[in-house]
Amino acid sequence: MSSNKSAAPVERIIKQASAAGKRIGLPEATDSRMLEAASELMREDICIPVLIGIPEQIQQAANEAGIKLPEGIEIQPVDDLEKLDRYATQLFEKRKHKGLDKETALSLMKQPLWFADFMLSNNEIDGCLAGAVHTTGDVIRAAIQSVGVAKKGGMVSSCFLMILPDGREITYADCAVIPYPDEQQLAGIAVDAAETHRKLTGQEPVVAMLSFSTKGSAAHERVDLVTKATALAKEMAPDLKIDGEFQFDTAFVPEIGNRKAPDSEIAGRANVFVFPNLDAGNIGYKITERVGGAIALGPVLQGLASPVNDLSRGCSAGDIVLMSVITSLLAE
Repeated sequence: MSSNKSAAPVERIIKQASAAGKRIGLPEATDSRMLEAASELMREDICIPVLIGIPEQIQQAANEAGIKLPEGIEIQPVDDLEKLDRYATQLFEKRKHKGLDKETALSLMKQPLWFADFMLSNNEIDGCLAGAVHTTGDVIRAAIQSVGVAKKGGMVSSCFLMILPDGREITYADCAVIPYPDEQQLAGIAVDAAETHRKLTGQEPVVAMLSFSTKGSAAHERVDLVTKATALAKEMAPDLKIDGEFQFDTAFVPEIGNRKAPDSEIAGRANVFVFPNLDAGNIGYKITERVGGAIALGPVLQGLASPVNDLSRGCSAGDIVLMSVITSLLAE
């Protein structure tokens, strides 16, 4: 049960999303959780859900689940011949150098996930949300081949917005996508996580690069990777407030930061925490959620040219609502 303090940031982002009025594509539209979430999103005027699939199948799924879809809810048929042909041609042109033929492109485009992502790449929706049925790999693969990455040499990673019981909002990255990033990838994760934090919270990001060492307290090649990544991130984003390597307590607790890294402006003040690998990131966010009582919003995909987000296949309708909110904010 979230406290009043932790509920306030959730209420804020819902209010922001409602004011933005973004169109969010939901391609897993025969899943009862998606239908329940879409109904709530529309009833509460949080965003404009666009259900993508075969209309008859979507309605049948709603009937079987006992869900009455709100009047006027938008359903985009995937058998729209004009869009199918246009999107398939676009995919073919993008991937023919990789051996993709037109027939395969058309077959992929008949899948709601791919259709939705090409709606997004054509600016016909503002964001896309999937993963209740598809794997993370499926979601990311379709996203990369449709909307693409945001910048040359970019990559897709993830973060979680963690809302602590006292209402503080912090960001953890990467917790879901890149298992063992090299120094270039780790630097990119840091820069992208800072921008995601800014978009979702309105706060200036203060980034800590985490390790089991603080400022040379331990010597190891894994520590060297973090220090090199920190230097690269500073080159990539010279105005970004970032420092490391830090142990978590040094980055998070002001008194410890002052004692263990007195010359750092970041120590004890960080709101973005970049983990050195997926082991640490995934374990860290789940401990913060389950033991620390935080609300974990994510995984939020970052690095894509347009907002596509992934869901856990164990998600609830409530999770889908909140991730639709996050996707709406990233579309701003």
